[in-house]
Amino acid sequence: MADQAPDHFQPDGRPVDEQLADLRVRIDVVDQQLLKLLNERAKLAQAVGEVKKIDGSPVFRPDREAQVIDRVKNRNPGPILADSIAPIWREIMSACRSLEARQRVAFLGPIGTFSEQATLNYFGSSIEPLACPSIDEVFRATSARSADFGVVPIENSTEGVVARSLDLLLQSPLTIVGETSLLVTHNLLRKEPGRDGIKVVAAHPQALAQCQGWLSQNLPGVERRAVSSNAEGARMAGEDASIAALASERAASQYGLHVVQRAVQDEAHNRTRFVVVTHVDAHTPAAPTGHDCTSLAVSVDNRPGAVHDLLVPLKQHGVSMTRFESRPARSGQWEYVFFIDLAGHPAQDNVAAALDALRAQCSLFKVLGSFPLDVH
Repeated sequence: MADQAPDHFQPDGRPVDEQLADLRVRIDVVDQQLLKLLNERAKLAQAVGEVKKIDGSPVFRPDREAQVIDRVKNRNPGPILADSIAPIWREIMSACRSLEARQRVAFLGPIGTFSEQATLNYFGSSIEPLACPSIDEVFRATSARSADFGVVPIENSTEGVVARSLDLLLQSPLTIVGETSLLVTHNLLRKEPGRDGIKVVAAHPQALAQCQGWLSQNLPGVERRAVSSNAEGARMAGEDASIAALASERAASQYGLHVVQRAVQDEAHNRTRFVVVTHVDAHTPAAPTGHDCTSLAVSVDNRPGAVHDLLVPLKQHGVSMTRFESRPARSGQWEYVFFIDLAGHPAQDNVAAALDALRAQCSLFKVLGSFPLDVH
C-alpha cells in the first residue's frame, strides 16, 4: 500500500528514479503521520502541565525523562540504533516541555562553548539559554533564580576535577539534579587557513592542558593564553589573525574561523562530565531510576584512621563508591573536604543506612544531590 512503509524494501527492477520517487512518497506519508502523533503528544504534555499547576509540581523532572528514554530504548524494534533514541526523544520532550514553560538555563558562555553543547544535549533546544562569562556567574544566576537551571563542568577524563565547580557546590544553595558527558574534540581555529603567523593560542586553561603535547610539538614557542572559555578564545581569534583558538567546530562557525587542524587534544577519548544544578528550594527530590548517583561533600576531624573510617559504612552496607576527591577546606588548619559519589539513591535502604552512619562521624556532611546517571 502506498500509505505504509515496507518492512524491508527490495529493488524491483524498475528504473532507479521511479523506485526513489515511490519511497519518497511513502516517507512523506510517514512524516505526516509522525507530525500528527507529535502534536497529539504535545497536547497531552499541555494537559500534564495543567495538572501540575494544581500542586505546583516542577515542569522538568530529570528522573521522569530518564525513565521515558529507558522505556523507549528497551522497546525499540530497530533499525534505528539505540544510541540515536535518546537525542531524538530529548528534543521531543524539550519541545513539549516548552509548551508548559520555557526553561531558562545558565551555562559557561559565550555561544559556542562545550558547556553550551552539553546544555543542548541535556535539555534539548527548546529552552531559553543564558550564556554566562564564568562558572561563578552560572552559580550566581541559578542561586538568584534568574535561571531555572545551571550547567557546569565538573571533571575531565584527562585533567581531573574542575576545582572551582566543586568549591561552589559546597558553598551554594544549589543541588545537583542531573549529569551529562561530552566527547570533547579541540580544534585549532583562526582567521587564516594556515599556521603561519600564529603568535598566541587562547583557550580555557583545561583546554590548554589537554592539548599541551600537540602544542609543544607543532607550535613551540607560541604563547599560550588562558581565557575564561574556549569560545572567548574563538571570539578573540575572530578579531586578530595572530591569535588562534582551541575550540569546537560550532565555535568556528559562530565566529567565522577556519579549522586549521582538527582534534589536537592529546587524548583521543577526551570526555568532560557536566552536572545540572538548580536551587534546592525549587527542587522536588527525584525518584530512584535504577541507575542513580548520590553526591556528597564531607569532612572529618584530622585524626589517625579518619579517612578509613569514612569507608567502613559503605562496605558494611554494600554501597559502591564511584568517585573520591579531596579539596582544601581553606581553614588554614590543613583540613580537607572530601567529595564522594556513591552508586545508588537515598530511597534504597542500604544507601540510607550508609548515609546515616557517615553523617554521624562527619564534622561536615552535605548531600550535593541524587540524580540519574548519564547512561544514554
